[in-house]
Amino acid sequence: MSELKVGARVRSSVCTTEGMVVACPPDGFELTCGGAPMVAVGDDPAPGYHLDSACAGGTKIGKRYVDESGALEVLCTKAGEGTLAANGALLSEKTAKRLPSSD
Repeated sequence: MSELKVGARVRSSVCTTEGMVVACPPDGFELTCGGAPMVAVGDDPAPGYHLDSACAGGTKIGKRYVDESGALEVLCTKAGEGTLAANGALLSEKTAKRLPSSD
C-alpha cells in the first residue's frame, strides 16, 4: 500500500474491518489487521493472506485505536475479527479522557 496519510480509508485483507487514519507519524509505518497488510478501500487485497489467530482480538465500530506513542490513530468504521497493528506492534483501544467534576 502507498504511504498512508490522515484521512486515508483502509480495509483489512482478511476480515471485515475498515477504518480511517485520524493521525499518523511523519515517518512511514505498516498498518496491518489480522496479521495481513491493510489495503485502500476499493482495492483488492493480494491473495494468500489468512487471519492470524494471534491477531484475532477483533475491532469495534466507532472506537479509536492508537499506537504506544499516540502518534498513530485509526478510527474503526466497520468492525471485524482482526486486530490492528502498526510495524508489528498491536494498537490499543483509545480510552476517553476523564472530565473534571462539576461541583
